[in-house]
Amino acid sequence: QVQLVESGGGLVQPGGSLRLSCVVSGSIFSIYSLNWYRQTPGNERELVASSAVDGSTDYADSVKGRFTISRDNTKNALYLQMNSLKPEDTAVYYCNAYVFAGRNYWGPGTQVTVSS
Repeated sequence: QVQLVESGGGLVQPGGSLRLSCVVSGSIFSIYSLNWYRQTPGNERELVASSAVDGSTDYADSVKGRFTISRDNTKNALYLQMNSLKPEDTAVYYCNAYVFAGRNYWGPGTQVTVSS
């Protein structure tokens, strides 16, 4: 079992920045990758950024150059630094853990709204 809790969402103006955090607990040794997804009403969850156990990272084309995923293993935390935010970044953002057994774990999500 892996538990995830996100924080840091909120309302920000276009062009602004936010930093999302995710605290990870439980069977951390079983995790293959930690990821950020987002979802808007009526749409499927979209992978935004991923951080694998080998240190590799990957990003959706729509956020490359603006978002940065990082980890602090001493704090069992995952972060998503979001810069140059656009209205189309508005969504509920979810922290996700994909474990070696092939199962996904999800946090409850945090709302990000980009609007003037």
